[in-house]
Amino acid sequence: MTRLNFEQFVSLRLLLNVEGIGPGKIRNLLAQFKSLNSILSASHNELTKTDQINKILAQRIRQASLTRDIFRKKIKEEIERLSQMGASVITVWDPEYPPLLKKIYDPPLILYALGSFTEADNYSVAIVGTRQPSNYGKVQAEKFSSDLCSQGVTVVSGMARGIDSIVHRSAIKIGGRTIAVIGSGLDVIYPPENRQLFSEIIRNGVVLTEFELGTKPDAQNFPRRNRIISGISLGSIIVESGVSGGAMQTAAFALEQNREVFAVPGNLGVRQSEGTNALIQRSGAKLVCTVDDVIQELEIKLKPVIGKNIPKAEEELNMFEEKLMACLDNEPKQIDLISSMSSLSTSDCLVYLLSLEFKGLVRQYPGKMFSTA
Repeated sequence: MTRLNFEQFVSLRLLLNVEGIGPGKIRNLLAQFKSLNSILSASHNELTKTDQINKILAQRIRQASLTRDIFRKKIKEEIERLSQMGASVITVWDPEYPPLLKKIYDPPLILYALGSFTEADNYSVAIVGTRQPSNYGKVQAEKFSSDLCSQGVTVVSGMARGIDSIVHRSAIKIGGRTIAVIGSGLDVIYPPENRQLFSEIIRNGVVLTEFELGTKPDAQNFPRRNRIISGISLGSIIVESGVSGGAMQTAAFALEQNREVFAVPGNLGVRQSEGTNALIQRSGAKLVCTVDDVIQELEIKLKPVIGKNIPKAEEELNMFEEKLMACLDNEPKQIDLISSMSSLSTSDCLVYLLSLEFKGLVRQYPGKMFSTA
């Protein structure tokens, strides 16, 4: 299930089970002892010679090594259950490990996944928000998710109530890919009403967690989940959030990871918009009105997938729209030139160009410049 053999995996899980030992300290220990098994067989004195490993931590590691036989049985049973579920174990040393996540500081060493990653998932964008969205927020979440998926971009969210669930459902509805990062074990579906959505996500993408089977969705798990959401994404779009919401935490992680942050502006005085408006005001996020704003910002990074996964539906065009399409190409043209080329008035051009923009065939730029989408 992973490139590590069974005994190596047991050693890794044993070490992660030691209080005070996390991915960073395990990396320090590996630099010193070269293998996971060697760490657990090292003496107390040898362990204390490792950076950040004091006498107390060394003693805990020695004690953990004495429980190996009992722990081995537990891990064997867990792997059998994961196998029965069709789940996979991915470690940071495996080629399947998400490459964007590997680039963040101190990435999780183990991930558990249901579903399969594709190459397109390396070009993902997260969309997150409040569990209690307004109607405006619901509309924006659905639009940004479906528009990104229609361009072949994988959307990432946290499968929570509200915005997150809308994001996943909108992606699935148009046949796009979506990744759900959860704050519990793969066998603990939360919220429980998302059981069907959970199954649909697996068929259309991946459910991902760093938590072992049986882990409950406790509050302390969600910051770690949010860190992965931003970590596997090129950028994060915050649709609606209070000033202290989980989505704001995702935005903070994204900034820390040197990833792009986008915010959908909202009405003043509306609680669900306080966080997004504050992000924009503090220059912590770029204001976005449409998915084109996101794509233009991430254009170079998204180039390998844009428009390749899902073909655009053929649109019925009237004679004026066809005439305008014949005048346009990839190079933006100013409205006066388009009017001259098409022999239509400027006002008529703007009406039909707006219609073509709604159909996803034309892109508008500042200064009334237009090109094919």
